Amino acid sequence: MNYSVALTTEIEKKAAEHLLRLDRQEDLCFALWHPSQGRSRKSALIREILLPETGERKVHGNASFTAAYFERAVGEALRKKSGLAFLHSHPSPGWQGMSQDDINAEERHAAAAKAATDLPLVGLTIGSDGAWSARFWEKTGPRKYKQHFCQTVRQVGDDLRVTFNDNLLPPPRFHKNLERTVCAWSADKQKSLARLHIGVVGVGSVGSIIAEALARMGIVHIKLVDFDSLEYLNLDRTPHGTEKDVKRRNAKVKVSADALKNSATAEGFWVEPIEWSVVEEPGFREALDCDLLFSCVDRPWPRSVLNFIAYVHLIPVIDGGIRVKIKHNGTLRSADWKAHIAGPGRKCLECLDQYDPGLVSAERDGYLDDQTYIENLPRDHAVKGNENVFGFSLSVASLQILQMLSFVISPCGVSNIGEQNYHFVPGRMDVDHGHCRDDCSYPSLIAKGDSSGIQVTGNHPKAEAERMLRGKKKQFWRKITSLLK
Repeated sequence: MNYSVALTTEIEKKAAEHLLRLDRQEDLCFALWHPSQGRSRKSALIREILLPETGERKVHGNASFTAAYFERAVGEALRKKSGLAFLHSHPSPGWQGMSQDDINAEERHAAAAKAATDLPLVGLTIGSDGAWSARFWEKTGPRKYKQHFCQTVRQVGDDLRVTFNDNLLPPPRFHKNLERTVCAWSADKQKSLARLHIGVVGVGSVGSIIAEALARMGIVHIKLVDFDSLEYLNLDRTPHGTEKDVKRRNAKVKVSADALKNSATAEGFWVEPIEWSVVEEPGFREALDCDLLFSCVDRPWPRSVLNFIAYVHLIPVIDGGIRVKIKHNGTLRSADWKAHIAGPGRKCLECLDQYDPGLVSAERDGYLDDQTYIENLPRDHAVKGNENVFGFSLSVASLQILQMLSFVISPCGVSNIGEQNYHFVPGRMDVDHGHCRDDCSYPSLIAKGDSSGIQVTGNHPKAEAERMLRGKKKQFWRKITSLLK
């Protein structure tokens, strides 16, 4: 199991302003967190900082807290059904280790925190340069607790800042094949970019192009999430797809993953093909292992799930979409594509009108896979707008990659470039820096994680049927191969 901590820029700023003192003495505070459980990563989402009140802590070079402060923090954790985190500062930069005093202080309170909240105590340390480090105190036996250091601490807001534990997630070595990439934005920026665990959800025309770009840019770990198989109608806009793949009913994620192994420039490259939909529980948990997600889906239910992940689980989602309109005579009327990032402090996908909540329910009930239902929709309904060509897919993929680069690299301090909407006719780009509607529920759910009480996943009959058909096709080809030997 890997561990990580995530917090919004707003929460991080409040904690840092308290902990990083002008007199350079160490300070401390408590916080509340909620769990976010992926398939292989457990994250603590810091939702609230509990600053000390008068007399609840002493600053004397180091810092110490009173029993009353700890009891108040435990009480708040109980009341809000959250875990307890202990934060303190160190006077040196970078990822911080732990002194024996630090270990004793956290280990001594791990049992009480676990007993009260049924969640492990999480410890965080901030260095003098604002770099965070973190660990979970997991119970290993009666009155025995062991710290598990996190691989990363992630700050999510206008930009994405990640402090990496070099011992657990060492920076990759760069070879000649990445020289031009590194020169573009520096080796330090590339070390952060390369170590991000990035998921591409939906590996069709746009997703497969994005995955190819990520592999060539030196990303070490890419996860591809899509239940579907390659079809003939995909071949005019899907890199690496062949007629042989269609005949064998190969999964889109497999076709892309096999190709990326040849395209990748990172040392130790790792690609995971996940043959689930993100709306299914296993696919959802796979997505929660990622630091950043690309949304390359065209249905409302998966988009709503990704929107949920962006705010509730603090995993930013870079979304894009294409809308093509055709005249009655079969010629092009218009083509528009957009790209934007969903996450705390930004307009969510629902408020961006990227999906209709009513259609989410319709899809969950199976209507969007019912051809009779589809045929009875108006001709210009969004569900029917599935025309696309490689040039359009290439363009929206490019916009999404540029959104990611601004978000992670922040060239000249610019990280939020807003919602970009390109109109092919007449060739104009609109940019908007909007916020969610006043009645939007997502801002109130930020960092609630698995404690939100909201179930967004469910059974997906089409995905189940597709995997079954793919399994039968594999059996068929195995028999043919064995007969030919």
